[in-house]
Amino acid sequence: MKVINIHSREYPVSSKEVGLLLDSLASRNDLLWPHHLWPRMKFDKPLSVNAAGGHGPIRYYVEKYGPGKLVQFNFTGPKGFDGYHGYEIIEKGNGKTELRETLKMKTHGLAVLSWPLIFRPLHDALIENSLTCAEVRLGIEPKISNWSTWVKLLRWVITGGKARSQELPDKAIQPTHSSSSPAS
Repeated sequence: MKVINIHSREYPVSSKEVGLLLDSLASRNDLLWPHHLWPRMKFDKPLSVNAAGGHGPIRYYVEKYGPGKLVQFNFTGPKGFDGYHGYEIIEKGNGKTELRETLKMKTHGLAVLSWPLIFRPLHDALIENSLTCAEVRLGIEPKISNWSTWVKLLRWVITGGKARSQELPDKAIQPTHSSSSPAS
């Protein structure tokens, strides 16, 4: 099954500000990933080409990385996920920037069922939470996409009844507007 899944939001800030969030992925001061609700994104080294890792049961490596511009992760697991996902920053002009997350893959085997039933609803909720994290960290009124009953049930089952409720990330953590890269 061919899968194309895109999530995006436009922010009234410069691409440089959004780029700081992207560049913090998988670091100790990760400003984009909703690690307060979902498994952390982790790699075997700082965010860079060939860094390997993932989040929860999803495994991938960094295929492309343009600091402040884009990152593409190629799947290595689960079995049956052949493709990639990643974030891209698109300058829109007039001080506006789009942050887009794209997932493109072909599924085969059990993934033909597990993607639409389990992984897609969780992926959609996680990515919408990451776009909300960006809003909070950029000082923009956050748009909250509430989890479906199915997502809540999946999270409850996966965590053995210990799933956290949906909430906004800590507003105290803000991107640093300097040229230094975030600590990993």
